[in-house]
Amino acid sequence: MAANLPDDNFRDSIATIDKEGKRAWIFPKKPSGKLYDRRKWVSYFLLAFLFSAPFIKINGNQFLLFNVLERKFSIFGFPFWPQDFHLVVVCMIIGVVGLALFTVAFGRIFCGWICPQTIFMEMVFRRIEYWIEGDRGAQIKLDKQAWDAEKIRKRVTKWFVFYVVSFLIANVFLAYLVGSDHVLDMVRQGPLSNTNTLIALIIFTYVFYFVYAWFREQVCIIACPYGRMQGVLLDNKTINVTYDHVRGEGESGRAKFKKGEDRTLTGKGDCIDCHQCVNVCPTGIDIRNGTQLECVNCTACIDECNTIMKSVNLPINLIRYASEDEIVKKEKFVFTNRMKGYVAVLSILIGIFIGMLFLRNDVEADVLRLPGQLFEHKGDKISNVFTYKIVNKTIRDFDNVHFKLVDQEGQIKLVGNQSFPLKKEAMAQGTLFIIIHPAFLKGDKTKVKIEVYNNNELLETTTTNFLGPRSFN
Repeated sequence: MAANLPDDNFRDSIATIDKEGKRAWIFPKKPSGKLYDRRKWVSYFLLAFLFSAPFIKINGNQFLLFNVLERKFSIFGFPFWPQDFHLVVVCMIIGVVGLALFTVAFGRIFCGWICPQTIFMEMVFRRIEYWIEGDRGAQIKLDKQAWDAEKIRKRVTKWFVFYVVSFLIANVFLAYLVGSDHVLDMVRQGPLSNTNTLIALIIFTYVFYFVYAWFREQVCIIACPYGRMQGVLLDNKTINVTYDHVRGEGESGRAKFKKGEDRTLTGKGDCIDCHQCVNVCPTGIDIRNGTQLECVNCTACIDECNTIMKSVNLPINLIRYASEDEIVKKEKFVFTNRMKGYVAVLSILIGIFIGMLFLRNDVEADVLRLPGQLFEHKGDKISNVFTYKIVNKTIRDFDNVHFKLVDQEGQIKLVGNQSFPLKKEAMAQGTLFIIIHPAFLKGDKTKVKIEVYNNNELLETTTTNFLGPRSFN
């Protein structure tokens, strides 16, 4: 059997680099089968969501918005401001822990079924490539072909379509960053009226074009850090796209198929060494070598192997979703203590996040004493100067915002008008004075409570420190 098994050379190199260190282009065979059809429907749904989410509005808020420049964020229609950054951090931690739990239990299935890079590469750009240049054999032939009229026509057509699709994707991603309304306004006004945005759009377009026209599967192999996480997250109980080496190698190893042969009598494994699982792999690996960093669990090898097994009347699922323990020890999937630990941490984090959402204020007010300023005497009273900042996180307009001093005999005077309007999802800031008689102060530093109202509606309550003299004698 040892003579039929692959050596360990695959561990020292990757399929996208040849022996001379140059780029080795991958020409995967067009996949087909039950799992591939399911992946297509999942991809259609995710692509529809990705392209529509920036243009969906809930209560006037964009469904998903990540406007870093203006520090405005909207997740599932709920607006978030920089003051809510702690919520974003907790949400990101939940995502990391959830992804870790998913990887411990089910391996890199996220990459094959959900990752935007894989979906765009395999379900959009690769299919365009099949449509224009043909399947694996036709693409290899075209690659070796001289630059005649046919090759120029097919390559230029493919590159042009790739660029148009990249431009469309760039517009959608720009809508996530600056808002769909701004992108639509830019389209109506023309590109020359928004040169800065146009430059950003062109940069995005060329980034996507570079990734999907040239860099391609190397994003998963070289750039993506998630593949490196497998080394510490996967174990023998993790469900993965796995080759059943016990059944595939048999007693005397894999061998080519011979019609009418009873492989159980010869001790040969069920793997007929057709190499189709390698030909269909979008990262160019041989799944029979075991779990590898380059494998994105796209299931193309499962479908292709099942097709071959059916054609030679051998049992299917030689390559399948399974754990190493299931292959070797015939043990079914179990929910390990390690997974339970991840679930416990994830549940706690989700509970904290939900609690923080309920405690989140729709209006946030900060009143801070002006740095470097001491108190002032105004007649028989003491005055302090403060700056205020009020953030309206709601979709309501406030027409008469004003302040009231609580639990203290004193008054608040704003620089300018004593009340002001505050638009929805906007921020107001300015300067105010708090004036209090020394008899009501409790020392050189007194905590005062301030309420913020819109007409008679209490919006928010905040506190600040009021400075006074050490002695009132």
